[in-house]
Amino acid sequence: MKSSNHNLVDACSKVLLAIQRLLASRPGPVVVALDGGSGAGKSTLASLIASKAETAVISVDDFFSAHIPENQWEAFSVEERLQHVFDWHRLRESAIKPLLAGHRARWYVFDFASGLRADGTYGMQADPAEVEPADVILLDGAYSAGPELADLVDLAVLIDVSIEERHARLAPREDKDFLEHWHQLWDPVEEIYFTCIRPKESFDLVVRGE
Repeated sequence: MKSSNHNLVDACSKVLLAIQRLLASRPGPVVVALDGGSGAGKSTLASLIASKAETAVISVDDFFSAHIPENQWEAFSVEERLQHVFDWHRLRESAIKPLLAGHRARWYVFDFASGLRADGTYGMQADPAEVEPADVILLDGAYSAGPELADLVDLAVLIDVSIEERHARLAPREDKDFLEHWHQLWDPVEEIYFTCIRPKESFDLVVRGE
């Protein structure tokens, strides 16, 4: 654990340095994609960065495609799951573009805690999330450096953690049966994304998370 914490602090310093260089070369805001597999420590690193710099953090998970019925994910191919996992249009229009224009962003978060509705979809939380503009717009989430947002992202960062370590981190967090089903659905998606779509060498910056 101490090694993991040390690496995240080191990763924070490297990301902040890269951001400073970007802001020195052009006016803000800059969009930073903090990408990595599930359990890599993206949200922890995002919090560290936000504690050191004025940052507008967007949790990409907020934009999960809640309108798609649960059984449809199993019917989708791996490529279709990757394509549809998030509502990319809503993420761009409700969150990223307002912040780029210097305005407050406001969006509704999918309501995982309330569970599935009768039709197999999820609802939205009643109260919207709101984020004030900042020079750094930080996208916290897997696939955030993908082609759907490539025209908006200025810095693509990968938190590199082995799948064994990531699975070990996830195990205490979730119900065993839920996690087993989740791995069956989403591990192949992460595999194709980080192998074919955004391999390690394609990122602007790679930091260790373990």
